[in-house]
Amino acid sequence: MAAHLKKRVYEEFSKVVQLPQEEVPAKKLRLTKPSKSAALHIDLCKASNPTDALQYLLSFARSSVEAESVEGVVRILLEHYYKEQDNSVRLKIASLIGLLSKTQNFNPESILDDTLNTFTTEKSHQVLAQLLDTLLVIGTQLPESPAVRQRLIEVACKHLSDTYFGVRNKCLQLLGCLGNADTPLNKEGQGLVPGVSGVVCVRDVQSIISDYFADQDPRVRTGAIKAMLQLHERGLKIQQTIYDQACRLLCDDYEQVRSAAVQMVWVLSQLYPESIVPIPSSNEQVRLVDDSFGKISHMVSDGSWVVRVQAAKTLGNMLQVSPHFLEQTLDKKLMSDLRRKRTAHERAKELYASGEFSSGRKWADDAPKEKVDTSAVNLIASGACGAFVHGLEDEMYEVRNAAVDALSALAQSSASFAEKCLDFLVDMFNDEIEEVRLRSIHVLRQISTNITLREDQLDTVLAVLEDSSRDIREALHELLCFTNVSTKECIQLALLELLKNLTKYPTDRNSVWKCLKFLGCRHPTLVLPLVPELLSTHPYFHTPEPDMDDPAYIAVLVLVFNAAQSCPTMTALFSDHTFRHYTYLRDSLSHLVPPLRLPGRKQAAGGCGVDGSGSVESAQLFLQQSLCRVSTIHNLQDPGAQDLLNFTIRDLQRLGELQTELAGAADFSATYLRCQLLLSKALQEKLWTMAVPLCLKHNALATAAAKQILEETYKLEFLYSGLENRQVATIHHVRLQAKALQLVLTARTRRGVDTLISVCEKFLQEVESFQRLFVVELPHLQDSFVGKLLELSPRLSASKPGDLVKILQTTLRQSGFLNLHLPEQIHRASGTIIEPTGESDNPLRFTSGLVVALDIDATLEHVQDPQNTVKVQVLYPDGQSHVIQPKPGDFRSPGPHRHRLITQVYLSHTAWTEACQIEVRLLLAYSSSRLCKAAWRDCTEGLQPNEAATEGTIPFGKPVKVFIMPKPARR
Repeated sequence: MAAHLKKRVYEEFSKVVQLPQEEVPAKKLRLTKPSKSAALHIDLCKASNPTDALQYLLSFARSSVEAESVEGVVRILLEHYYKEQDNSVRLKIASLIGLLSKTQNFNPESILDDTLNTFTTEKSHQVLAQLLDTLLVIGTQLPESPAVRQRLIEVACKHLSDTYFGVRNKCLQLLGCLGNADTPLNKEGQGLVPGVSGVVCVRDVQSIISDYFADQDPRVRTGAIKAMLQLHERGLKIQQTIYDQACRLLCDDYEQVRSAAVQMVWVLSQLYPESIVPIPSSNEQVRLVDDSFGKISHMVSDGSWVVRVQAAKTLGNMLQVSPHFLEQTLDKKLMSDLRRKRTAHERAKELYASGEFSSGRKWADDAPKEKVDTSAVNLIASGACGAFVHGLEDEMYEVRNAAVDALSALAQSSASFAEKCLDFLVDMFNDEIEEVRLRSIHVLRQISTNITLREDQLDTVLAVLEDSSRDIREALHELLCFTNVSTKECIQLALLELLKNLTKYPTDRNSVWKCLKFLGCRHPTLVLPLVPELLSTHPYFHTPEPDMDDPAYIAVLVLVFNAAQSCPTMTALFSDHTFRHYTYLRDSLSHLVPPLRLPGRKQAAGGCGVDGSGSVESAQLFLQQSLCRVSTIHNLQDPGAQDLLNFTIRDLQRLGELQTELAGAADFSATYLRCQLLLSKALQEKLWTMAVPLCLKHNALATAAAKQILEETYKLEFLYSGLENRQVATIHHVRLQAKALQLVLTARTRRGVDTLISVCEKFLQEVESFQRLFVVELPHLQDSFVGKLLELSPRLSASKPGDLVKILQTTLRQSGFLNLHLPEQIHRASGTIIEPTGESDNPLRFTSGLVVALDIDATLEHVQDPQNTVKVQVLYPDGQSHVIQPKPGDFRSPGPHRHRLITQVYLSHTAWTEACQIEVRLLLAYSSSRLCKAAWRDCTEGLQPNEAATEGTIPFGKPVKVFIMPKPARR
């Protein structure tokens, strides 16, 4: 018993404590990179001559250096700098120090003192200039350090007296980039000048720079002006006292100085336009902007074409000049009101003061004997008279281009000046250089609202229609669309020349029709008396019905019908066949023929009595109501949800067809709702409650739906412009739902386990990328599919593929409908192929194996970056397809958000037995790695390569079919 008790006691009161084994700390490996400074030191020590050292430095300059290694590398470079005797090696070392100071995340202030110490021993002027350039780089890297800037400015002032022009130039550049107007310069007497009574006064940066306007070297004078302009670009106000010095530099012997002086005078005229300056050799005064305008106008006759171009460009920016000074530039004769004349009272007073009186012995001996020196008394220099006339007649086409641009800018700000310069611009239509002709046409188009063309002017303008350049002709058509003419003879002349153009160049058909449309809209009263002649009608006899296939007759009808829109009495002059032709053209060319109020017929929708703005507002209200009606759907599986989506999509598609202003928003909304409808059909309950072998057909339908949703989301993202970050997040949310559906369908088809694991990992990475990209939009996605996934994100990461698929399937079916919020303005990219039309039955014949060029003419609307995104696809009957990237020069921009593609596509094929059709279409290339949002660009590093590089093409626009016939080669 005692033994048993003893055993129990030991069992109850004894315990075993097991001490945990001490974990041996793992050894940490420290990875060190080879030292750049050590390698550089070894290389420089191995150099036996300056050429070897220079080669080592050049090879070192091509390698990258980390921020933490820069300071050590600079120490090694400076150590070798003091030992090196060759100037070229020291020059390269100074250049490398400036290059290294630009290294990201490196503070160049740590090497400033060492760099400044090199100035104490350096004797080479070229090396000193490079060292000053290095100081400029360091100073621009430290804009928030006033002490550093002050030290650098003092060094620049100290070396301004150097005999080498390069050193003085670098010093002036450093003062212009780092100097402050309120900082006095007083170190070691620099910037100090003795004043009255021996008192020393402090000088500022501007006065020191202006001293070098009179330097003996023209390169230094140019550098001084550019340094002063640099002060202006940094926001410092330049003093008006510099104006006289800048005007004197306009007569310098060197063109670089004169060109820079023109800029300096213009800057001062913008800073002090209303200041009064005296006229030399007279008692008159003028505004500074007028005086500077006269002086710059004089430079249009300069001996250097570079200065002439600079002066002509500058004149276009002087919009505050007085009208009489402005108009003087169009007349080579000096107008009398620009020369001060004394009155008779003033002349009599001067004669009385001189004590001279008429003796009466000689007739008119008391007549005024004043001698007028026109070069001294003119308020504007005689050389400035007719400045634009000289510029437009210059031998260099660059000067003529600059003069045309200046006339454009000044004419848009002054209606009277626009009328006076009209003849000069019209004369430029006959210039020998195509670029000048084209630019003058564009300029006249810009000022066309202020002018009305006379018949003689219109005759000169219409002569350009015979130009062989298509760009010139189309630019002239655009000009005529917005030009006013004075008489009905002008309308008749314009129509006759346009019909000649149509006969000579049939490819201009659409451009000519568009031109006549606007010409008729702007001049209905001038077209009215011409209607009987244009339509060949007679009050008593029936005239033959013209051929509706004639493009010239269609052009006449387009002119007449657009004029009739604002002139109701014109329809009484129409014959019966004209009404039939109107009905035909109204249906086939609705963009050219407006709705008319015809006698005995109901007015077409959108006619004169309909308020266009009200119809747009009502259509916009209908669009908002449709989206609000759809927003009542809480779940895609709700009863009636699919019917509501079907009806809303139908209404939105019809709205886009009727109201072109809302076509982009309506199509975008309809496409988004179509994605939701496809997702709703793919998630029907009967598809997922049935056994997998029994629903293979339903699986195929769901797979096709998921693929179509992905295609539609790429269209939503890249085919529409004006999207905000919220709409992009909504599109990516739908795309994520489609990918989740694909993942569920992959698991149901019982593929390999490894494939399923990789697909699950990829999907989880896409969810993480979505969260990182659209973190700002997550509060709006709380009840959506992504919102529920993010709530379960810890569970998803730890789940097996089978569990993950079940969670995704449940979340997809329970996720709510995500409402669509439209931005203020949204447009759909569109492309229309004008040529080839696809209407010709005559095939293009060419020898098989060789190529034939097919001309492509297309208009692009609301396409972003067309040079890189628009491609042309050719689809052959045998299934082959070629995608052609047009050259950047093939694109033109006739207006905002509009582009024109004129290119050639080369076709080739083997021999065929008969002619077949090829299909030509426009494609819009996209890449998911090139998104407009900055957040996406910042986060693409974390994406998988296959997701970050998803690329494809979207067909946009109606394709065109063309007959071709490759013939066998003759032997």
